[in-house]
Amino acid sequence: MQDLFALAMPWWEFMLRAVVVYVVVLVMVRVAGKRALGQFTAFDMLLLVLLGNAVQNALLGKDTSLGGGLLLAATLIALNYFVGWITTRSPKLERVIEGEPVVLARHGHVLQQVLRRELVSKADFNKAMRDAGCAQVDEVDLALLETDGHITIILKSDKRT
Repeated sequence: MQDLFALAMPWWEFMLRAVVVYVVVLVMVRVAGKRALGQFTAFDMLLLVLLGNAVQNALLGKDTSLGGGLLLAATLIALNYFVGWITTRSPKLERVIEGEPVVLARHGHVLQQVLRRELVSKADFNKAMRDAGCAQVDEVDLALLETDGHITIILKSDKRT
């Protein structure tokens, strides 16, 4: 019972490791692209993965203490809150951390190189068109890959009736 709260390292090392892992995984998620995220934002997915790992095995090699896992969970939640807080107050940091929407099609022309670069399949693009009530690509005024991985289709004004 005494080992339940005994930490295998100093408390600050838990926090430092949590911050490092959070930042590294955030960068990896951003590099992986928007389509890998689906409906989750990068921060939601990151938080879920890291919290699950922190609670399951304390995120660190030999430390399996309850105290270590709870300290990591609290650090990750606080870090996620801070990132959300700072991105709502700084448009520049929001663009750096969350990215910006990417134009996939404009004025009826699909940007094939952008689709490939962003890992958007033709099937995903066609589904987004169908969801928007669009039968032909020439009806598309603008198609955007949003920061959360969804595709938004804006129809030409003569199609919006």
